[in-house]
Amino acid sequence: MKRRGFIKKAAAATAGAFAAPYILPSGRLFAATGARVVDHVVFCLFAGGVRNLESVHKADGNLMPNTLTGSESISNDIAGGVNLLGQVGSQRLQEVGTLFKEFRFQQGPTGHFSGHTSVITGVYNQQDINIRQRPASPTVFELYRKHTSPEASAKNAWWVSNALGPYPALNYSTHPNYGPLYGANYMQPASLISTEAYNALNEPKTFTQNQKNLTNEMRSFFDNNFNNQFIEGSAGISNTSTDKEAIEAFILQTYTEAASGAYNNPWGIGGLNGDQFNVLAAEKIIEQFKPELLVVNMQDVDICHTNFTAYANNLVRADYALAHLWQTIQSTPGMADNTILIAVPEHGRNAQPNTVVDAFGRYALDHTNDDMSREIFCLVAGPSGKVVQNQVISQVMGESIDVVPTIAKILGFYDDVSGLLPGQPLDAALV
Repeated sequence: MKRRGFIKKAAAATAGAFAAPYILPSGRLFAATGARVVDHVVFCLFAGGVRNLESVHKADGNLMPNTLTGSESISNDIAGGVNLLGQVGSQRLQEVGTLFKEFRFQQGPTGHFSGHTSVITGVYNQQDINIRQRPASPTVFELYRKHTSPEASAKNAWWVSNALGPYPALNYSTHPNYGPLYGANYMQPASLISTEAYNALNEPKTFTQNQKNLTNEMRSFFDNNFNNQFIEGSAGISNTSTDKEAIEAFILQTYTEAASGAYNNPWGIGGLNGDQFNVLAAEKIIEQFKPELLVVNMQDVDICHTNFTAYANNLVRADYALAHLWQTIQSTPGMADNTILIAVPEHGRNAQPNTVVDAFGRYALDHTNDDMSREIFCLVAGPSGKVVQNQVISQVMGESIDVVPTIAKILGFYDDVSGLLPGQPLDAALV
């Protein structure tokens, strides 16, 4: 057994021998070693493959001025075609937390689904992932819901992602001890609040009788699936009847607001891109449900495969969205000063460009397992006294699989799940 693993297991065994349960002021039952740091975690998978060179290294100026400190302006070679957005708050996110500048996606293919799966389960996948299958290891949602005492309801756990096909599969795993009973509620905002989709629905259409019959069959299937109670072995998430009604009302309200044009320019910066829609939906969930665990992803910088300038623009938008998300957290009673925000790209991008050139003469970038495609960053932001403030860790420290243990420690269930997780909590960020 490795020394690190031996010390961890020995310490856990010693703590278990002496710990007595007690009731926290919130009414939750924990072992003495399982006290929470805060009651809420919001985790953002940031943007769809961000290279450190354009983010925390700021080689082309500061494309993330809401997140990163520094007075760097956009350099001359990148200024053309890049539209900066204004500041969201008085502080940059780096100032209210700890920035790990040299984080790593250490193992497995540097693909989006592979990166998402690794960081959401806390376990690296050593082979290509079948995007038609759920992960074999339990997700952070399952670990949280099963090992929080009393058991957390699904309304407290949310997974918000873009429209890329496999991501809904990450709300629960195929692990025999976990599964849909402990999954999170899932939301794909583009299906609800895209104005283009709504307008398309309202365009005059004609259908054959066969098309109408098929549509009615599909509607009946989805309606029945949404309203089913969880049955062992089914594919449904377990929500209580009361929670289902609240969630249904929330989805309907969201769709109604989108249809009325409320989301055409909700932040006062013009229309939102897909990443910003995702964050907007996460903000609505925060305001409505105050979840203890919410995970949201952004993916639009992946346009870097063909258009570097669009990548830079979407990185600017992702930075703005992340700061806007933090401001929403801080303005929501119950979550303000009681939430830790974690942001991590699922992987980086290659050091060498491909052969595609955009309209500004800039070469595009892929992510194909070179060393730079494994270089990422991690930001842990939170209240003073809980998270170390304005700390920058420049040496190589931390990796993707450390995020789930960190969330587990923050929410007080790490001792129950540490044996399933090869990573370690990011203690350097926590007071």
